[in-house]
Amino acid sequence: MARVVKPAEAKLLSLPGRSSREIASGSLGADRLSFRLVEIVPPQPGEIRRGPHVHHDFEECIYVLSGNGTTESESGEHQIQTGDTVLIPAGELHATRASGDEPLRLLCFFPVADVGAGTTEFPSWDAARSAR
Repeated sequence: MARVVKPAEAKLLSLPGRSSREIASGSLGADRLSFRLVEIVPPQPGEIRRGPHVHHDFEECIYVLSGNGTTESESGEHQIQTGDTVLIPAGELHATRASGDEPLRLLCFFPVADVGAGTTEFPSWDAARSAR
């Protein structure tokens, strides 16, 4: 059955280094997908960079709604801007950061209803690499 998810129904997630709202997922009635609206503010001087995360058994597709940034992954560093799409393979460590003066706004798609169950966050790249 079709349904409309209102902004007030979006689930606010507590994730390091970003503001994230889940707008579609298993908890909102989806069977096999999740969408998140993410905002990443530019880093402040002296701020510690957040570590990467990994989605163990599923891909992530990131669409840049607005802003500029960098997606750092095991396969390299990728500059991103409004209109770009980033494809992250399952199992690849990655982190996205804002650059410039404006927040980076993203729409993130996952082909699973529960992203958290298959994701691990790491405090740093060193911690992630030593855990592998």
